[in-house]
Amino acid sequence: MSAAPGAPGLAPTWCSSDKEMVGCALGSSRLWFTIGGGIVNEVYYPRVDLPQIRDLGFLVGDGAGFWVEVKRLWQHVVQLAAPGAPAVRIVHRHDRFELTLRVTPCEHRDVLLIEVSLAGDEVLRPYALLAPHLGGTGTDNRAEVVHYRGRRLLWAEQGPFALALAAVTAEQQDALGRASAGVVGTSDGWQDFARNGRLTWEYDSAGPGNVALIGELPRQVVLALGFGSSPESAATLALTSLSEPFEASWERQLVSWTRWHSTCEHDLTCAGLPAECAEQVLISTMVLRVHQDKTYPGAMVASLSVPWGNTREERAGYHLVWPRDLVESAGALLAVGALREARNTLRYLHATQHADGHWSQNLWLGGKSYWRGLQLDETAFPVLLAVALDERNALEGTEVRDMIRRALSFLVRNGPVTQQDRWEENAGLNTFTLAVCISALVAGAPYVSAEARELVLAIADYWNARLESWTAVGEDAPLAQLYGVPGYYVRVAPEQTLISEHPDGVLTIRNQQTDLNLPVGVQVGGDFLQLVRFGLRRADDPLVVASVKVVDALLKVETPSGPVWHRYNEDGYGEHDDGSAYDGAGRGRGWPLLTGERGHYELCLGHDALPYLIAMTHMASAGGMLPEQVWDAAPLPARGLAPGRPTGAAMPLVWAHAEYLKLVASRRLKRPFDRPDSVWRRYEGERPPLSRVFWTEQAPVGSVPEGCALTVALREASTVRWGVDGWQDVREQSTSANPLGLHLLEIDAQRLRAGRCIDFTYRAGPRWVGRDFRLQVVPRTALD
Repeated sequence: MSAAPGAPGLAPTWCSSDKEMVGCALGSSRLWFTIGGGIVNEVYYPRVDLPQIRDLGFLVGDGAGFWVEVKRLWQHVVQLAAPGAPAVRIVHRHDRFELTLRVTPCEHRDVLLIEVSLAGDEVLRPYALLAPHLGGTGTDNRAEVVHYRGRRLLWAEQGPFALALAAVTAEQQDALGRASAGVVGTSDGWQDFARNGRLTWEYDSAGPGNVALIGELPRQVVLALGFGSSPESAATLALTSLSEPFEASWERQLVSWTRWHSTCEHDLTCAGLPAECAEQVLISTMVLRVHQDKTYPGAMVASLSVPWGNTREERAGYHLVWPRDLVESAGALLAVGALREARNTLRYLHATQHADGHWSQNLWLGGKSYWRGLQLDETAFPVLLAVALDERNALEGTEVRDMIRRALSFLVRNGPVTQQDRWEENAGLNTFTLAVCISALVAGAPYVSAEARELVLAIADYWNARLESWTAVGEDAPLAQLYGVPGYYVRVAPEQTLISEHPDGVLTIRNQQTDLNLPVGVQVGGDFLQLVRFGLRRADDPLVVASVKVVDALLKVETPSGPVWHRYNEDGYGEHDDGSAYDGAGRGRGWPLLTGERGHYELCLGHDALPYLIAMTHMASAGGMLPEQVWDAAPLPARGLAPGRPTGAAMPLVWAHAEYLKLVASRRLKRPFDRPDSVWRRYEGERPPLSRVFWTEQAPVGSVPEGCALTVALREASTVRWGVDGWQDVREQSTSANPLGLHLLEIDAQRLRAGRCIDFTYRAGPRWVGRDFRLQVVPRTALD
């Protein structure tokens, strides 16, 4: 046995995130595949978060010096057997040949099947080139060329994971010819062709390290890539799958997906859509279904891709579950009538809620937290999903009251300031987060006791009434003067705004190499559109209209595919200006997701959202995958970057596909599909009058508008000592417990006129808190 030299090899990376297709079987097979560059990219097993190979590609050569790697030709087309059915046909064209691949998973085995057909010049032969990354890494892999039970196979293993690649002819005869195992960058098959123009090395083994396998194939062949806990088990699955014609698996995949789509409401959803958008509906629905795990039903990762993966080997990030993305996706499944899948997501969320009511920023499929940030909208979103399912009588016995009670308890005990906004970068007061939290409080109120209900609705009204004083600036702000508007919403207002009632200070931009020290008042984003979408403000509200004008001036980019928006000004999450990969800094690009959000706003204005659906459709990859970002600068052909086309960021982005489907449903309804009915009934787009102010430990305020009630809400049972105008008329009162975990005291502030003040302190147990607090009674303003 000869071992390939050069271990451990080059530093491993993943494939580009430029995916053309993703797929899985709907049976018990625990395998997910991706297509990019016209070849198989990462294959995931036995969970949707665990990639096991980098890619499985093909060379075509004549053995006499001519050879090409088909993924580098970029002369291929990708087609589905039927719209929304991930049985994939790929045709690569060259002057000397046409290579056709058909890719489908087995329905009940952990095996990916590939039918290979080479036409054209008869001297040419295909070669399969396989890069194992078992266990989610390209390090410490071992690869071998073996004879196993009379068959010639390629296999590899690393830790508890293994793969095997087998090949047969149409007559089910062993088809793998000359083969070699190699170390990437030194002795792999690609290096052999690059140096010698043909396959000359035939190493039996390689590794441990970053390894690759190559095998010569006949012109017509079927490959089976199997996965298991040992090479032998993977080989058994692969060989078993080859014991029936490829066409049988292909047809099963087509039939099962067609049957599943028939359970959805596509006829209703797609009514009145252009053909290209109707097809995109089927593809986007498929993408959401493909991203669901099978070990943990209802769980979904953010993307079956690694952003800028061809420059790194990071596995986490988009292979995690994000509660916000998960609920957004479940909402889209509701929009197309996939109630069972949406219900499974709610049950998964039920199981992963923390005891205090919140959800982790993100988590592995099994429920273990990963990043430790706290985002209030990720606690609010599951409440909205539970209510949406209940309104459709789709809970099927799932009890949600305790889950909702704990979530609302967390929101009132920790809001309105969030540790992180939805882009996971800044703490403070954010319009998107507040819109979701207020909506969850209102929608969830009927599910808690009467006493708790009164409190959550009062806090929802208070936060809603205070939105503008916390998150907007007026006509004297720099951008208001520049663009001639009376004011606008800022991206994130710092916590101290609760006291100052004027967003001020510097807000750090965390994805730049050096902080730009930009004031809060010159940073804007489109997050405020959620206020309109969820029914807290009307689309023609003057401040909303003014904010749209500012956002369009700073964040909107017209591309050949249509309009697209940046997340916020000076965003650094994206490629550098020269097209090189994001490396902790860069320049943020346009997000198709935000095109969908703008479409929802235009719909609320009474406009047709179709132009925004068409724009998103045109931003998708050739296979219909919607990217996280599109390039919005001058074309860079050498980098493969063109205006309005996908960048190296995540693709597909599940959240973007969810937004597409919800916009389709919203267009049909002529209102936002995910707008909670209870929120619209309560507010109808109007800011409620301010009648009560809440002072809490996590959100102390500095003033009380004249005529408002004051509630001190503490986390523990306490005694409050309070007086007026410098501790006159002092009294001590005990708080009263509320079922949501707050202890309340109503202070009689309504009788006090502007210019007076309230002083108070408190103790929980025998010790006083050690400081005094003062609230000024102030005249009412237009924002009160």
